[in-house]
Amino acid sequence: MQPDIRLRIDITNQTLSLLNGDGMGGGRKTNYPVSTAINGPGEVADSGCTPQGEHIIRAKIGGDQPINTIFIGRRPSGEIYQPGMRELHPNRDWILTRILWLSGCQPGFNRLGCVDTMRRYIYIHGTPDDVTLGKPGSAGCIRMRNQDLLALYDTVSAGTNVTIHA
Repeated sequence: MQPDIRLRIDITNQTLSLLNGDGMGGGRKTNYPVSTAINGPGEVADSGCTPQGEHIIRAKIGGDQPINTIFIGRRPSGEIYQPGMRELHPNRDWILTRILWLSGCQPGFNRLGCVDTMRRYIYIHGTPDDVTLGKPGSAGCIRMRNQDLLALYDTVSAGTNVTIHA
């Protein structure tokens, strides 16, 4: 039987849980610290909030890129993030290493119209190592440590279920 891999993102506790079960109630759970939106949960476009509800990973981006690759518009910029770059651009929400692009599954709540997670470009992505995780701070996405994201990226696939809740 194919393992049942799912992700659960808890906005209140600022954690991402990788649930790897056997479909029969067994399995294991791995928790990672994350940082979700500084504006809290919410589904509306341009809100700067992290959308809730049922999602899937629509696309995996950057699998062939080195760690700390800087992404702009979901494309590698050709630059590698270096310490000190944050001081030059203190308000930038850096998207590094890998991208797991999310798509909502609930029409009218997190899919289609002004609440469409994918059209809002909501990702699980890497962040500079000196960014504090475990508290809200992003512009809507889910930030992870680069090493944690690398491990997660190799475990999940497009179509993996992701639940985001407060």
